[in-house]
Amino acid sequence: MSDSKDTRQLRNVEFSQIENLHVVRGEDINGTGRLYGGRLLSWIDETAATCAQRHSGLEITTASIDNLTFKRGAYSNDVVVLVAKVTYVGRTSMEVRVDTYVEDKEGYRHPINRAYLTYVAITREGVPVPIPYGLELTKENEKMEWEAAILRKNNRKLRSEEGF
Repeated sequence: MSDSKDTRQLRNVEFSQIENLHVVRGEDINGTGRLYGGRLLSWIDETAATCAQRHSGLEITTASIDNLTFKRGAYSNDVVVLVAKVTYVGRTSMEVRVDTYVEDKEGYRHPINRAYLTYVAITREGVPVPIPYGLELTKENEKMEWEAAILRKNNRKLRSEEGF
């Protein structure tokens, strides 16, 4: 949906969507018997980065993480499912939403976390480069995510200007 002057080829949201599964093991558990938040964050970043690389076809680096909200815990032997999809593509950066669930024995998914991550496409030397593909938005919820991503981007810029 980039602006009307954007002439890049488009890829749709489904093109780059990623789904990862992890079984929570002993080394993933903190002293209270729950999944370490840092371990989950690592899984989120890995899943989102794979999604961003698939969309852009380029090397990427994590620029920011927004709205990391823990809704409930995960415990030993839980199956954790992470679903990542691109929500916004700018010139050199893109946003990826990751929804995390615990899947029960009957296959039902219960949300435990949602996060938005921003990635920048870079050369091997770390220089930002243009992303060759825009994002085709075909569903109303994809358009709403795009608009919300712009708000998050503007909020990040404001926080940066304010020194946060």
